[in-house]
Amino acid sequence: MTASKINFDNVFTHLKDIGLLHLAGDEIPNVRELVTGKKSKGSWWADPAAHQIFAVTQLLEDHPDVTITKLISRKVTLVHRKLWTRLFAVATGRDEWQIQGLSRPTALLLKQVEKEGTLLTNNIKRSDTKIGDAARELEFRLLIHSDQFHTESGAHAKRLETWELWARRVDLKGRSVRSELARSFFEERLNEINKSYSRRGHLPWQ
Repeated sequence: MTASKINFDNVFTHLKDIGLLHLAGDEIPNVRELVTGKKSKGSWWADPAAHQIFAVTQLLEDHPDVTITKLISRKVTLVHRKLWTRLFAVATGRDEWQIQGLSRPTALLLKQVEKEGTLLTNNIKRSDTKIGDAARELEFRLLIHSDQFHTESGAHAKRLETWELWARRVDLKGRSVRSELARSFFEERLNEINKSYSRRGHLPWQ
């Protein structure tokens, strides 16, 4: 068994157990520390185990029971499928914390995503705002699902899609819940994680 497979099995077991992981950082348990066995500071790309961290991250991103969003502390958060129904409820709630104070460029981008279903940021032509800034605001408010990819030129771009389209694509199943109940669940789950691991993660609406 390869080192990458051993590390992946260990990380995925933790993800399945607690439901949420970061790629790196110290707000909640993360892939980097699970691979290296220690807490580290600075960019994970400079870590001696960077290749292993990257390999495990790629396996996680491709796993059918893992999705990625900016749920915890505005950072890339891996979410296990067992929490997807509640994640979908929060994301599609259109509650005050998501909509209030939304900038005009971001609101326009959201409207465009909702109309098209999915958009590639490298194909969007708009001169009045930085698309990246608007996309990040939508991500932080959980108004869209997104993933990153490389264009033919090698540049980074994002695929933005509605949560409804994401739900169909991943074959989301489970009884729907109210957004306020789903938020309460995540608050309790994160509070348990923070206490158990002496962390300080926070949710977008907190």
